[in-house]
Amino acid sequence: MSARKPFFRPRLAFSRKAQPPAADPAREFRTAILPHMDAAYNFARYLARDPTAAEDIVQEAFLRAFRAFPAWRGGAPKAWLFAIVRNCFLDWTAGRSGAGKVLVDEGSLSAAQADALANVADPDHDSPEEALLRRREAETLRAAIENLPEPFRETLVLRELEELSYKEIAALTAAPIGTVMSRLARARQMLCDMLQPQGARLQEVRR
Repeated sequence: MSARKPFFRPRLAFSRKAQPPAADPAREFRTAILPHMDAAYNFARYLARDPTAAEDIVQEAFLRAFRAFPAWRGGAPKAWLFAIVRNCFLDWTAGRSGAGKVLVDEGSLSAAQADALANVADPDHDSPEEALLRRREAETLRAAIENLPEPFRETLVLRELEELSYKEIAALTAAPIGTVMSRLARARQMLCDMLQPQGARLQEVRR
């Protein structure tokens, strides 16, 4: 009788549970934050009223945002970035020597914001005279917004141009929602008061 062979027990190779790919903060930063770069520059430009300063402010803001991104808990990335831009602007204000006002030109606004501000008509449907008149109206409106005092200018830009919610603006500016609404109403009224004489003259020109 032949010796009994031992029972064969194959070794089972248990594969380790598939691990999710390691997070790539740089890629996530590009996806969540970089799309708001133009808006951040526009916000900084309206705050500083200086295109060169706005570039410096936004550059510093993005450096801070990138360093702080791993600790970001989610939420609205645009509002989070704007809070950092605002802090950089306050630092710039504290350290600057007297600087003159610089009005916003068309290059500082995105196409969507320019349309919202200026209500620019399609040049294919406007005569040269009408296009020139609309351009002047747009320049007048931009100048009026630039000359609104703080914090009314900031509130108007955040709400009307950047379309942040009252809650987001309140969190960003550390002000109660009621104060935000009051500032916005006051900003709209001041803007209307500044533009009304210009509007009357423009109507006379059209006639």
